[in-house]
Amino acid sequence: MIEARVVYHSMSDMQVCVPENWTDEEVKEFANKEKECWTGNGWAIVHWENKSLDRGSEREPCEDQPGFVNIKLEA
Repeated sequence: MIEARVVYHSMSDMQVCVPENWTDEEVKEFANKEKECWTGNGWAIVHWENKSLDRGSEREPCEDQPGFVNIKLEA
C-alpha cells in the first residue's frame, strides 16, 4: 500500500508526497506529526504568492506515486 511520505526535510523547509485529495489542514497535520517544526506555529504550506515556488505549482504530481502530489512547506 502506498502511503504519504516526507520527500525532503531541513530545519526551515520540507516537501511531502501525499494523496491529491488531502486538504491543506491534513497536509499540515501530517507534516507536523512526521517532523517536528522548531517554530511554535508548525509547518505552513508554501502558496503561489510565495516567490520561493519559482513558477512551480503548489501541488505537483509525485512522479512515482499516481494520485499523490508533492507539496512544499516551510517553518
